Amino acid sequence: MKKVSKTLLSVLLATSMFGCSKGSTTSSKMKAGTYTVSEMGMNDKVEVSVEVDETRIKSVKVTKHSETPGIGGELKDSKGQVMRAGGVAPVELIPQEIVKNQSLKVDNVTGATITSAAIVRGVEKAIKDAGGNPDSFKKTVNYEARKDVSADVAVLGGGGAGLAAAIGAAQKGKKVVIIEKAGAIGGDTLVCGAIYNAPDPAMQSKVKMSATVKTTIEKALSEKPVNEAHKALQAEVQKQWNTYKSSGQKGLFDTKEWYALQTWINGDKVANLELVKVLCYQSYGGMAWIQKMGMTFKDSISQGAGSLWQRTHTSTMPMGTGFMSVYAKQLDSLKDKISFINEAKASKLIMKDGKAVGAVVVDNHTKKEFKVEAKDGVVLATGGFAANAKMVQEYNKSGKWQDLSKTASTNRFSSSQGDGIVMAKEAGASLTDMEQIQLLYLGNTKDGQLTKYPARAASGTDQILFVNKEGKRFVREDGRRDEICLNVLKQKDAMFYIVESADGPGYKDIKDPNWRSADGFTFKYLEENGYVVSADTLEELAKKLKMDPAALKASVDQFNASVDSGKDEFGRTLYTTKLTKGPWVATSRQACIHHTMGGITIDTKGRVLNEAKKPIANLYAAGEVTGGIHGGNRLGGNAVVDTVVFGKLVSDTLVADHK
Repeated sequence: MKKVSKTLLSVLLATSMFGCSKGSTTSSKMKAGTYTVSEMGMNDKVEVSVEVDETRIKSVKVTKHSETPGIGGELKDSKGQVMRAGGVAPVELIPQEIVKNQSLKVDNVTGATITSAAIVRGVEKAIKDAGGNPDSFKKTVNYEARKDVSADVAVLGGGGAGLAAAIGAAQKGKKVVIIEKAGAIGGDTLVCGAIYNAPDPAMQSKVKMSATVKTTIEKALSEKPVNEAHKALQAEVQKQWNTYKSSGQKGLFDTKEWYALQTWINGDKVANLELVKVLCYQSYGGMAWIQKMGMTFKDSISQGAGSLWQRTHTSTMPMGTGFMSVYAKQLDSLKDKISFINEAKASKLIMKDGKAVGAVVVDNHTKKEFKVEAKDGVVLATGGFAANAKMVQEYNKSGKWQDLSKTASTNRFSSSQGDGIVMAKEAGASLTDMEQIQLLYLGNTKDGQLTKYPARAASGTDQILFVNKEGKRFVREDGRRDEICLNVLKQKDAMFYIVESADGPGYKDIKDPNWRSADGFTFKYLEENGYVVSADTLEELAKKLKMDPAALKASVDQFNASVDSGKDEFGRTLYTTKLTKGPWVATSRQACIHHTMGGITIDTKGRVLNEAKKPIANLYAAGEVTGGIHGGNRLGGNAVVDTVVFGKLVSDTLVADHK
């Protein structure tokens, strides 16, 4: 939606996403009254209340729903206030447009098709209940054509990286226009696990460094360096490690250099080490930047899934809603600097004299093109290609994964199609590490999404156990994501269970009516819909899962023995809690395509490079659309860091380039 007035809210509610239908009255005779119906949405039933008179739809309201915040449902801040600066949710927008146009033929909100369709079906059903003819309300809606726009900066993509870049540039006085093909901001950042890695001495001083954890750093420091840069970084970390040991400290050791070394090593030394340093060295500063804008994290530090070290900060809000609500507030406060255009897809970069000067954009509804001109530069922040099955198959050549054509994706289909990579390549950009594709083992077994799981599975690995359908452990739970996924794929039906007990710090009683999953669902909902299985005893849990109780008990006993000894047959190093008491919870999970580490080649300032490795003037990139940062395996918790650090970085670079 193009910003054409002083307030972004009025733009979102009144401008060109929806037009006016031909004819606003109908001949359908209905019994006046209010009719309440329910239709199945993305997550659960969507309840719609429809008021009609004899010939018109007077009002439509969604009165109850469980749709994903920021996609189908409303994006709210930590105080429960609805945020509309980055797009109005379908549960609000579709009802408004049905009433305004007196038509059921309003377009679905891109990225929230299922929710949109559920609301339309609900209104259609209500019209029938009122004795009316729904066909009388299916007149064509005409959408207004977009006009060309101009700004200092065009940001293509309204996910985490794009918003960080746009806000950073606007804070420095630049006029920015954001182009987003979905109905609202967020991209895949909105549905992430909400974890952010950064060395944090104050928090990590409270974490005890065990002997088993020490072996991780000792092993990394004993490796033979593969080049001079590796050798230099290793020497710096060795010096820091020696100082730590001689100091007598008990808290967890960490530095930005160790973070960089660990990230690079566990990306199989494939990434550009200088880019890795930018990511890790600026992670804490990036976190401080978003915290200053209002982002909040839990008052504890953990080891996120596949993050390999206890430096993970977890949002206080479900999934990526904390990040997005903070960014939405910035869009509102910077509305004199930032214009937001949604439901529009950039299709081609506009190049002039070797410089990027804008983009050709296609309106989702009219299918007509318009141009976005950018005086100072274009930022590509369109995400990866993990939801583009054809592209995944084309580049799946690392030898790590076999056929991925039938493997589910954790990504939003509308967000991760590789659009920016294609545009950049056409403009002469080079690509890096395109064959490096990551799977994650936390996709639910119904649709592969990172949804509907207990909170511990999202933010930590120290109090959970993985077992297959036979009740047996098969991998270290604190290991690399690719290693875990490769082992998951070998199990029966290529799935496994995350098992939790009621032990340890942070446990919240599942019988508490205020209990919610990591993404906001009640335990009752998860259990009734088959996402989790619970039992008071381990034997009862095994029976419910149709596995041998003795096998499951043996796995738990073996794990508990490892907590005492510090030794584990699978090489696990992180232990804090024995699993001893119920209620027990098992969550079924599968390995899904999650992140594409390859993409556009950039330098350490976020400038896009051509095949000769020279910057393409006025063209910048940030986030998953880029390559060279994560290598062959991305550490869990590094993706959001990537969006914040490089999103902010490209804004700084662009401003410096155009003083």
